[in-house]
Amino acid sequence: MSEHLQDKGVVVTGAGRGIGRALATRMAAEGARVVVNDLDADNAQAVAAEIGGTAVPGDVSSADGVRAVIDEASAALGRVDVFFANAGIDGAGGPDSLQTPDDVWERVMDVNVMAHVRAARELVPRWLDDGRGGRFVVTASAAGLLTMIGSAPYSVTKHAAVGFAEWLSVTYGARGVDVHAICPQGVQTKMLEDAGPLQALLSRDTALPPEAVADAAVTAIAEGRFLVLPHPEVAGYYAARAADTDRWLGGMRRLQQKVDEAGAL
Repeated sequence: MSEHLQDKGVVVTGAGRGIGRALATRMAAEGARVVVNDLDADNAQAVAAEIGGTAVPGDVSSADGVRAVIDEASAALGRVDVFFANAGIDGAGGPDSLQTPDDVWERVMDVNVMAHVRAARELVPRWLDDGRGGRFVVTASAAGLLTMIGSAPYSVTKHAAVGFAEWLSVTYGARGVDVHAICPQGVQTKMLEDAGPLQALLSRDTALPPEAVADAAVTAIAEGRFLVLPHPEVAGYYAARAADTDRWLGGMRRLQQKVDEAGAL
């Protein structure tokens, strides 16, 4: 069991299935006391029953929702030591992604970015006040380090999620707040299943089971690494993007052309 997780009070949002479920299950296996949050109350209850955790259903896309989940989780755990901001949605894709209505952009932004901001707003002051620190883990995506063919809202919000996690680390890392950003490529989840013709693109370097993402998160926490890269090759893509952005963009445009020619979007 990890000394960083054993006996800790852990909250995982969006934990009713997929990566969230795998994270909650692994946290329990590491000896943590786990609160399982999900918008779907039945899924939250089922996962909590499986792992011996506590179900706290709720919608973390609003400030009131986040506050209610954290307050209920704090009451159940005594203290929230680790928060996995995992809940996320993919938004709109396809050739009309640029025309995505504002209300969809706002919904994706609320779930993929502002939920993290609002949770940190609640938790970081508590962690600083009692002097015991805390751990904040964002589930972003390789799209947050690179980009995503197809969906503008998903790409933009995942970049923002990584950016916010970086800011948290810079601002509070020396004051006891540890921050990590999980950035996988394709993972065997419902989101990938619903990707249609884009499945092959999203999983070009092998779609991993959610449990592999949880394993990578535990390893990164133990090693004190900010980036959690279940697909290690993403580090190379990220470095190439930074070293020669124009070349990288050219490659992505060629990939977009292939997708267009295949009629995948």
